Amino acid sequence: MGGTDAKDILGLRKTPLSLSHEKRARPQKESHRKPDGISREVYALTGGVAPPLMPSIDVTHLKRPPPPHEKVAWQWLPINSSARKDDLQLYHWVRVVNGVPPTGDYSFAKYNKSVDILKYTDDEYENLLTDPVWTKEETDQLFQLCERFDLRFTVIADRFPLSRTLEELKDRYYSVTRALLRARAQSPADLANHPLMKEPYDMTRDRERKRALSMVLSQSRHREKKDAEILAEAKRITEMRLAARRAADLDVSGNENIGLDKADGGPGCSVSPSSNSQLPATAVAPSTLTMADYASTLASLRMLHVYLRTYGLEQMVQAASSAVGLRTIKRVEQTLQDLGVNLKPKVPTKTVCDEHLELRKEILTLLNLQKQLQYKESEGSSHREGAYAAMPDTPKDRVFASEPFSFGGISAERPIKKEPKRKGPGRQADTPSPAHKRPRKLKASDL
Repeated sequence: MGGTDAKDILGLRKTPLSLSHEKRARPQKESHRKPDGISREVYALTGGVAPPLMPSIDVTHLKRPPPPHEKVAWQWLPINSSARKDDLQLYHWVRVVNGVPPTGDYSFAKYNKSVDILKYTDDEYENLLTDPVWTKEETDQLFQLCERFDLRFTVIADRFPLSRTLEELKDRYYSVTRALLRARAQSPADLANHPLMKEPYDMTRDRERKRALSMVLSQSRHREKKDAEILAEAKRITEMRLAARRAADLDVSGNENIGLDKADGGPGCSVSPSSNSQLPATAVAPSTLTMADYASTLASLRMLHVYLRTYGLEQMVQAASSAVGLRTIKRVEQTLQDLGVNLKPKVPTKTVCDEHLELRKEILTLLNLQKQLQYKESEGSSHREGAYAAMPDTPKDRVFASEPFSFGGISAERPIKKEPKRKGPGRQADTPSPAHKRPRKLKASDL
């Protein structure tokens, strides 16, 4: 009996079931192929996912068969480690080739690094290291713990028998070490580059650092949001002050340029005053703007206290180059590359930033001077062409004709001036000259 007959007997509709009642096909799982070099059991333990670790050896090395003349075996043998100072005997699986066990120190003993702790004598302590707050027994215990725990002062403070703070333990250790180094050095120049001498430990500063760090770590989200708003407002106020200072510098530099223009336009000046007016505004304005921008940029650079890990130099270069066009900026960068100077200093300290911005300022000044020189040269060439055009041309009515003459029995021809034909007064009145032709100049012979 088919499905249709059963539906007829039960009185059901013959329409097929909706898609929601149909059995949906399950998505096929992605098959992960076992990588080469891993056994099936080990790959099953990973759940089909390869471990996210870099292999220490090449996979092809695992497939390489051992040399026929070598017999490799792994044996449980005792090891000797120079890192241990006790007589504890440890064992390890060791690779033995041809029945000869390896000799020498344990391979991981080289990673056992320790700190060299200075030790003092009784005479040195009496002469150099006496302190009213610390006794000799306490100092001896401190140095023993420092040697045992490799200057891990958190553990040392926990194991120290007396009630001393972590900062006090650090201060005592570093003060004793500096005194010993200073007494044992042959000359002060030997300790010039020693880290303990260049940056001595400051207990007060360390406490203040930890207090500030604890405040930052313990503040709430609301406090963090409020601090971010305060920093944003401070940044906005700083930008407004810089903009006002830049505008004031522009006004001052503009007044100075006006005074210089008046001085250049005096009677002793070789260039006419109209030549300056013919120059476009872009030939003079960029230098004024860049000078003011660089003055404000250097002022903001002096206000900045951190140089190495900020992008302050990039912002200052952009602020200084905002008054000029993109083409001028590219020319400045091309000039820096021609000079072999990096566009961004590798070590942007305060001195390097000052010199870098000063170099950009001088390059901009040079480009502006070159632009003004081009305008002056083009203006001079236009004046010369105008002077040549104003010179009178050779009169066209002078025609040279050949006339024979003799000199010493030799006949020759010489040019003579040919008189132009003149029209009569009546004929000239009857035929007026066209309007598009200029009237001929009167000569002395016409009068």
